[in-house]
Amino acid sequence: MPTLHLAELTFANRPAQLPLLSRLADILAASPAVTHLLVRGSLAHGTADRLSDVDFVVGVQDADLPAFVGSLDDLMSVEAGALLPGWRDTIVADLGGVGMVFLVPDEGHLHQIDLYVVPASRVPSLRATVATAVLLDREPALAPAEGTAVAERFAVEFLSRPRTCAELLIEHLVLAVLLHKRIKRGQRFVAYSEWHRLHTATKDLIKTALVPASRFWGWYQLREEIALTPIGRACLGDLEAAIGGPAVPSAADVDAAVERTLALVERACPEAMKGLEDAVMAYRTYLEQM
Repeated sequence: MPTLHLAELTFANRPAQLPLLSRLADILAASPAVTHLLVRGSLAHGTADRLSDVDFVVGVQDADLPAFVGSLDDLMSVEAGALLPGWRDTIVADLGGVGMVFLVPDEGHLHQIDLYVVPASRVPSLRATVATAVLLDREPALAPAEGTAVAERFAVEFLSRPRTCAELLIEHLVLAVLLHKRIKRGQRFVAYSEWHRLHTATKDLIKTALVPASRFWGWYQLREEIALTPIGRACLGDLEAAIGGPAVPSAADVDAAVERTLALVERACPEAMKGLEDAVMAYRTYLEQM
């Protein structure tokens, strides 16, 4: 596919997110492990609106992939001002790496930042199939076979690792931002899909908090396993309220779901909020502005 360049995007579209994109690019490019920075999605296609996310592909020296991904939360929090730790993206297509989503305030708005981190050895094949704007293109070191194997094994293990209650809380908060965008754009089909994903995250949060060693897959035997204690019955009531709502939510429905989730966390796994209290307060303020 043809490669686009940042200068072309600037003159053709001048997206409002461009200053934030440039700032994030400088932050990411400062790492010697980073070999490529590519922009994809609506910013690469020139179709961005004021709600569009900033969507990076970050190429990293193969052997450095685990350490780089492990440092992303600190990097995005300290340098970029991300409100929350990154969400392990379960929506993005598999391009041979791992996806992380961060929520970054900028100019009074809360922006979704998608970082897809990929081993440098996979960048050529990715660029052949995905339209991208090139911000950085360094010559990577030759990737020894063991370095590539480390990167591939890490990606598989990273995506398969069970999520904690804190990670599932962050998933709720990120999905709520996505849903607000879908609703404003009138994207009812996508909103339906992400609303169901939010309900599934609520179910996963309850099971992780109360029956982490559940013998049953998915939605099976929830009442039999969970409704054995007052806390479990209250959590199932939250889940009943979630799935009893409309198939496609309104903005008020999404806000109510966030509040219900925060109350559920306080009841079932309050440790998940440790260190996130101020961030959640700021998040609520930004959500009211969306």
